[in-house]
Amino acid sequence: MTNRFIIHVDMDAFYAAIEQRDRPELLGRPVIVGGKPRARGVVAAASYEAREFGIRSAMPSARAVRLCPRAVFLPVDMRKYAQVSQQMMAILRRHSERIEQVSIDEAFLEVTDRVRDFAQAEQLARRINQEIRRELRLTASVGVGPNKFLAKLGSELRKPDGLVVIPPAEAEGFLDPLPVGKLWGVGPKTEKRLAEAGLKTIGQVARAPIEQLRRLLGAWADVVHELARGDDDRPVETERETKSVSSETTFPDDLYELKDLRRSLSELSEEVASRLRDEDLRARTIAIKVRFGDFRTITRQTRLGEATDRAEVIRKTVYGLLDAVEGREQGIRLLGVRGSVLESGPRQLSLFDPQVQRRGELQRSISYLRQRYGRDAVKWAREATK
Repeated sequence: MTNRFIIHVDMDAFYAAIEQRDRPELLGRPVIVGGKPRARGVVAAASYEAREFGIRSAMPSARAVRLCPRAVFLPVDMRKYAQVSQQMMAILRRHSERIEQVSIDEAFLEVTDRVRDFAQAEQLARRINQEIRRELRLTASVGVGPNKFLAKLGSELRKPDGLVVIPPAEAEGFLDPLPVGKLWGVGPKTEKRLAEAGLKTIGQVARAPIEQLRRLLGAWADVVHELARGDDDRPVETERETKSVSSETTFPDDLYELKDLRRSLSELSEEVASRLRDEDLRARTIAIKVRFGDFRTITRQTRLGEATDRAEVIRKTVYGLLDAVEGREQGIRLLGVRGSVLESGPRQLSLFDPQVQRRGELQRSISYLRQRYGRDAVKWAREATK
């Protein structure tokens, strides 16, 4: 392992904890942040009191209320959560310039140039934890390790409000008894495949012949083997490049009619195109996400001949992808549109079709008006309700 000191900070039940902080009457009660059960909502976050009933993020709210009928459901307030996230990141920036924000409520810090050993790294991690508790009145779980994998693992082991340090000399002892599902990239299906081969713990994977792992996992085997031994040479990336732009929506009731599905796809295409233009990006690959009424989820994608940020191109593409999806008659619960394989920089303008340039200007104007006056300020005729 390289001689690095990495800290991973992960806020505890972030959305729900903020709501409990701001509404003291909710302290000690099961709190769920997300959509309402009757509106086909999904759990965005659950307090630890709610988790005792088996409630987890991404669970349908209808199931959550069956597990805990007395749970308090609150709507998502992203503006407030984003503001608290900014406050948290400001605290972290006091202690390191090398910060990789992974999500709204977690980040890695590279502190190799700030400390000499893991004792000092632990002291720094404890100071960060105390500042978060004092200034935000929230708790975080913190892990310290020689790499990102072990630091994140440390933050997961003693939630909530935990602090775990995993020095290189102790990594094997921490990893050996843990289930293989604790390895990054090992989901339930891979975990089952490994278990059927007699590999149920991380230690067993670390000691397995690499040829056996390659037969089971293919090209992913080498990465899994390295992680099982506690090796991870990925740097803390201070600037995260946008890899995709997406938008999706869950419907109050399953949609069956093609015209309704296309209307939704049109709106999602506009949203993705607008975000691409805002970031001066163009997508070469366009995909749709389809979730049926029985929660079966599929994705379909296609590669364009030329990268685009034009809503009409994205719309036409996703219409074609939807037409090829079988089983629409079963009802569709969710649709999503994603643009990936992104490009930036100067674009080729058509010398022979001035309509292309005019459409681009029109779309930028529409984006501006919607940002200033709301999504419904301007609608295409095809979106208007007759």
